[in-house]
Amino acid sequence: MSDERLAELLERLAKERAEADRRYNDALTALDRELQPEPTLPHPPTGYDTEKLPALNEAWNILPADAPPLDRSIKGRMRAFVWRLVGPALETQRHFNATLVEHLNRNVESHQASRESITTTIAMLGQQAERLTRFQGLLIQYLQTITLYIDTRDRSVSAEARALRGLLDAIGEDWLKRWDSLAAREARFTNQLASLDDLRTSVALAQQTALTLKREVERYLASGPGPGAAYAPGVATSSPAPAPVAAADLDAFKYLGFEEAFRGSEDAIRSRLASYVPYFEGQTDVLDIGCGRGQFLDLLRQNGIPAWGIDLNHEMVEVSRARGLDVTEGDALGLLGTLADNSLGGIFASQVVEHLPPPYLMRLLETAMHKVRPGGLVILETINPACWLAFFESFIRDVTHVWPLHPDTLQYLLRVSGFQRVTIEFRSPVAESARLQPVPAHAALDASLRDLVSSFNENVEKLNARLFTFQDYAAIARK
Repeated sequence: MSDERLAELLERLAKERAEADRRYNDALTALDRELQPEPTLPHPPTGYDTEKLPALNEAWNILPADAPPLDRSIKGRMRAFVWRLVGPALETQRHFNATLVEHLNRNVESHQASRESITTTIAMLGQQAERLTRFQGLLIQYLQTITLYIDTRDRSVSAEARALRGLLDAIGEDWLKRWDSLAAREARFTNQLASLDDLRTSVALAQQTALTLKREVERYLASGPGPGAAYAPGVATSSPAPAPVAAADLDAFKYLGFEEAFRGSEDAIRSRLASYVPYFEGQTDVLDIGCGRGQFLDLLRQNGIPAWGIDLNHEMVEVSRARGLDVTEGDALGLLGTLADNSLGGIFASQVVEHLPPPYLMRLLETAMHKVRPGGLVILETINPACWLAFFESFIRDVTHVWPLHPDTLQYLLRVSGFQRVTIEFRSPVAESARLQPVPAHAALDASLRDLVSSFNENVEKLNARLFTFQDYAAIARK
């Protein structure tokens, strides 16, 4: 991150911190203002008055216990007359008095229990109000100490950050000096390696040239040429005077050296081709077109699959034959024309079709469809030109390459040649370290920067999908 961007980020963070402090202080002030005092609670109710209740219990019955005596005397008749006049009223009053006294006696306990309950409730509310008031005071004190605590920590962290920044600046300055020194050493070492690679390539070509000349001289001496004898390089004969044949390509060893330098060692190629072997299990008479140094033929032989190969390069053929492989030197289309229909269990060609002109390739595919028996298959591996890294690093580096074949194109050509089931298998993915790397999106970035980073990463993915995908692919066609 540049110094300008860093300064902007620090300024924005400082403003956000100041705004957060302001909001905190405002909230604390509002809370302090709303601090409630301890409320004034009502007094408990007075006790239930039972002072007159004993007297009421004794005086409620206003009538005598016994009714007045009734007789036939004048007094008795007068008493009976008076009782008939006032007796019913007195009886009603006595019944009222009895009901009232009974009601008062029954509600004494209820009134006393209610008073005790109210008194206990008021006491509990007073205790809770006192505790709440004390809690509010302690809460305000705690919130007031947070600001001082954070300010103290900030000053400590700021001091430590300044010290750490000074230390990092010193380390960074020392690291940059060491980096410059390492970069200079790396440049010198790279130049030395480049010179060493050139020397190795020259030595390999010289060794291959010497071996080629040695083999041709041995054949010449073995043929015993006399006056007028015709010597054909690359053709071993037991006759003193062999028949004239076309001379072998004396520059074939150069492409063999090219294969060693750029396509990879034999072990590396064997490792890449080993995954194709299971496709040919149970097949016989498999033809490897452009068999090269015979790595795939050797794999088939180790797995008990009868196979033979053909290649135009004389040196490639010699290397394969030296390993005991059945290899013919010649043109693939011409060879296929001599075979009977449905005679091959399969055809394999690795890194071959890109060397063929389109008219030749289309005739080769159609002829292959006739020569492969039902149930057989054709596997064609080639460079994936849809991967720009493969196109610019591999395809255009080889001067013998003629035409790049897009996966869709080769699949279509196989289908129009008569193959019904054609699939594409992509291989040799570009290493993750060689792909374009996205920018990490930090949470500290603002929304606009995050959107910018997201758009940039989307474009990185699109470029990776074009530039750095799979370097090779195989078209697998079944008859």
